[in-house]
Amino acid sequence: MPPRKDTDASASVPAFYGAELRFKREAAGLTLERLAEGSYRGVPFLSQIERGERRMPFDLAQHVDAKLGTDGFFQRRCEDARKARQEGHAEYFADVVEMERFAESIEDWAPMIVPGLLQTPAYARAIVRAAMPRASVDEVEKKVAARVKRGDLFQRESPPEFWAILDESAIRRRILPPEGMTELLEHIAEVVRGTRSILQIVPETTAAHPFMMGMTRAMTFADAPPVVYTESLHSGQLIDFPPLVKQYRASYDLLRAAALPPEASLAMVEDAAEEHRNDKP
Repeated sequence: MPPRKDTDASASVPAFYGAELRFKREAAGLTLERLAEGSYRGVPFLSQIERGERRMPFDLAQHVDAKLGTDGFFQRRCEDARKARQEGHAEYFADVVEMERFAESIEDWAPMIVPGLLQTPAYARAIVRAAMPRASVDEVEKKVAARVKRGDLFQRESPPEFWAILDESAIRRRILPPEGMTELLEHIAEVVRGTRSILQIVPETTAAHPFMMGMTRAMTFADAPPVVYTESLHSGQLIDFPPLVKQYRASYDLLRAAALPPEASLAMVEDAAEEHRNDKP
């Protein structure tokens, strides 16, 4: 059995509470399985919380406090951990941002807009402003900075394997003036080539395919089960139920088959950049 990797409690607020949960659980002589009994959560979920990868929801905090006799400690600190993790992202997306830092692979499907990991600041700003027309400049810039910062994971020594499938409309729709669209598409090509990621485009001429509605992401991990995240306009759902995750990943494989090959897709992105550069419709 490999040696246990302890969580660095100083890394973040979620890491602190994850380490505290493990300490209290082991002091009580409970396994993860025993601690999970009577809750609506599984062992993988609890394990990710102990590693600081996911926040503890309030219902689980109540269960843990009762099981470990911690006098409401975890309930009181749930809100602190949530605020620390949000960092400019929507609350429903906070877990996904935290988990992508630990992912071995990330597979995105983007039917309408370019995925966050491939966005430029100008593009992110336009998307945020369109979704939040009444937001202050500071609110918008906080969200833009948080979204762009996520791209730092590509600078790591061992970044996750990234695979993105985009609908062709995502690179054709003029969200920005021509120079901004050119910058975006050149950035996409640079990231894909520089990180040896894989990009595929589903042509607009494709009649029907899986995932015709809604952004979807699958993530795998070295020491935890895979998860799927789906998102609509003002909400998102993280799915870890194994049979459902399996169905989503099978549909993603079918989507790969419906998309153009990687080299042809990248060529389409670079051609679109040239069209925007020359301001051609």
